Amino acid sequence: MAHGYVDNKPALLARLSRAEGQVRGIARMIDEDVYCIDVLTQVSAATKALESVALALLEDHLTHCVAQATAEGGPVAEEKLREANAAIARLVRS
Repeated sequence: MAHGYVDNKPALLARLSRAEGQVRGIARMIDEDVYCIDVLTQVSAATKALESVALALLEDHLTHCVAQATAEGGPVAEEKLREANAAIARLVRS
């Protein structure tokens, strides 16, 4: 079974590469004793980049995996809905 994000895979990987670069940049800033507020600004940007990936994955999961399972009904649909609820709860808490 193909995952819901398969069509967005290149865009997701590009976003993750940018976030990875941001995190490496943050480490470099710490190593170079950059002013703490400037580091925090970059931490916030990296966090937003990862949140963007998470929201895109969640949207793909809902529109693909959950929608397909719901159309089929039964215990698989219930499980997919529980998974989606748990994922949303984790994102909200983070």
